[in-house]
Amino acid sequence: MAGSRAYNLHRRRSDREGSLPWGSPGRPPMAARRGPRPPPTPADHALHALMVLSSALFDTRDEGEILRLAMDHIAAAGPYRAEAGYLRVDGDLVPSPTNGRIHALAVDRRVRELAGQDGPVTVPGRPWGRALGLRGLERLHGYLVVTSQRQPTEAERPLLAILVRHTAAALSVAFAHRRQREDALELHRLREERTALQRQLISVVAELGYQRAVHAVMTDVAASGGGEEAVTRALHGLTGLPALVEDRFGRLRSWTGPSCPDPYPEPDPVRQDEMLHAVAREVGPVRIKDRLITLVRPHGEILGVLALVDARGEADEHTVFAMEHAATWLALELAHLRNLAEVELRLHRELVDDLLAGTDEVSAYARSEAVGHDLHRSHYIVVVQWSNRTADDSFAQTVGRAASAVGMRSLLTRRSDHVVLVADDRPHTRALYEALARETGTWSGTIGVSAPCDSLDDIPRRYQEAQRALDVRRHSRKRYGTTFFDELGLYRILGPGNDYRELETFVHEWLGQLIDYDSRHHTAMVETLSRYFDCGGNYDETAESLAIHRSTLRYRLQRIRDISGNDLANVEDRLNLQVATRVWKIVLGGPG
Repeated sequence: MAGSRAYNLHRRRSDREGSLPWGSPGRPPMAARRGPRPPPTPADHALHALMVLSSALFDTRDEGEILRLAMDHIAAAGPYRAEAGYLRVDGDLVPSPTNGRIHALAVDRRVRELAGQDGPVTVPGRPWGRALGLRGLERLHGYLVVTSQRQPTEAERPLLAILVRHTAAALSVAFAHRRQREDALELHRLREERTALQRQLISVVAELGYQRAVHAVMTDVAASGGGEEAVTRALHGLTGLPALVEDRFGRLRSWTGPSCPDPYPEPDPVRQDEMLHAVAREVGPVRIKDRLITLVRPHGEILGVLALVDARGEADEHTVFAMEHAATWLALELAHLRNLAEVELRLHRELVDDLLAGTDEVSAYARSEAVGHDLHRSHYIVVVQWSNRTADDSFAQTVGRAASAVGMRSLLTRRSDHVVLVADDRPHTRALYEALARETGTWSGTIGVSAPCDSLDDIPRRYQEAQRALDVRRHSRKRYGTTFFDELGLYRILGPGNDYRELETFVHEWLGQLIDYDSRHHTAMVETLSRYFDCGGNYDETAESLAIHRSTLRYRLQRIRDISGNDLANVEDRLNLQVATRVWKIVLGGPG
C-alpha cells in the first residue's frame, strides 16, 4: 500500500515534468535525443518509495515518530509486515505504542534474548520473521521486528536492509539532535547556575563587606567609650533610621535621628512590663507598631531597650544584623558600667555607713579622697524613701543617678527602708524630688534633709535630724515631697533626743481622757482632733479627709469638748491640744 502511494507520488511528479516543452530549463537536454522512457518496473517503484520514506525519516526529529514511520511503510521494501518496534531508552528496550498485542510477550522475550544481535523471530501464521537491529555508529537505537507470508527473494532482501539502515541513520540523526538539544539545555542550565552562583557570591561579598563595616563601626564605638549616645549615633548612620535607647522602665536615655518626641511620652509601667515580656519571648528584634525593638540583657537581666523607628517598614536583614550587633555591644558596655557602679556604690556605702555610725577623721578623709569626694566641705544628710520601691541596690542606683542629674555631689548608702545621701551642698527644694519622680514613674516619695554639718562628728546627729524631717513629712497632710529639718519650727523640739516620759506625761494630761474613751468604745476621737488641726480648723476639709459627713464631724468635736473638758475656742487649750496631737501622732506613734 505504501509502495503504491510512493509510486503514485513518483508518477505525478513525472507527469508534471513531461508537460514541460523540450529544451525548457526544467527538462533534461538528452531527453529529446533518447526518445520515450521505458515504463517503470516494480523495483523502480519500490526504490522510489524508499527514497520518499527516507526523506520523511530524516525530516523527523522524534525517535518514536521515526520508528512509527518505518513500521507503517515497511511494505515499501517488499512483502513485509512490521510486528513490533523497540527504542533503546536509558539502556532498556521500550516497546513502541503501535506494537500489536498478539504474541507481544513472546516477541518481546525473543528480542531481549538477542542482546543486540539480529536473529530469527517466530510468529504463528508468519513463516518468516526477523528481529533487525537499528544500529548507529556508537550505539544500538532499537529493533524492528519484521515478518512475511513467504521467504523474501534475493531482490527483496536488500530493500529491507536499506530501509533498516535508513531508519537507523535517521534515529542517529534524531538522537544527535536530541543530545544537542539536551547539551544546549544543560549548557543553558549551567550558565544560569553560574550566573546565580555569581550573584550569590556578589551578595555574600557584599554581606561580608557590610558585616565588616558594622564590626568596624562598633569597634570604634567601643574604643571611643562613647556609651549609649555613640551606639545610637552609629546605628542611625548604618541604617538611616532613628535609633534610641530606653532604660528598662521606658524612659529615654539616648536618641539619634529626626522626629524625637518632645516631651518624651511618660511610660505606662503595666504596658512596659507587657512589652518587655513579649519581646523577651522572641528571638531577635521584634516589631511593635512602628518600632523594631530588641532587649539589652547580658546574662538574662534586662538593662534597657534598643529600638529603631521604622514607620515605613524599610528594615531588612542588614538592619537586623546591625541592630543585633549594636545590642550585643551595648549589653557588654552597660553590664561593665553597672559593675563599676556597683563597686563604686559598695565603696561609698562602706564609707557612709562608718560616717553615720561615727569614725575617725583621718581614715574618713583618706577614703573619701580615694572615691573622689571632698569631705572637708559642709555637708547635708539626705534621707530618701519611696512608697513603691524597696531600698535595694537598684533603687540606690536610681537615687544616685537622680542626684547626679541635678548636680548633687554625694556619697550614698542604703538602709532597710530608705537611702541615705551625704551631700556637699544644700539640696534644692524640689529638684531631687522631681528627678526621682521621673526616674521611678511616681510622685509617692518623701525626702528628709538635715541641718548643715560642719564636722564629721556631727554626721550621726544630722542623720537623726534628716530621719526626723522625713517622719514629720510622712505624717503630715502632704506626706510626699521634701522637708528640711531647719524649717520644722516647733517640731524640732519633738525630736527623739527629748525625754519620752515627759512627752508621754504631756500627752496624757491633754489627751488621756480621749485616748481612754477611744480604747473603750473603739472610736477615733484623737485622730479626729488631730485631723481637725491639720486642716486648720476647716470643717469641710476635715470631714472630707476623714470621709465622714459634716454633721458627724460637728458631733465628734462636741463630744471631744465634753469628754476632755477643754474648749477648742480657747487659744491656750487649742495650742496645747494641737501640740499634744502632733506628739501623739509623730513621736509616740499614734494609736496603740
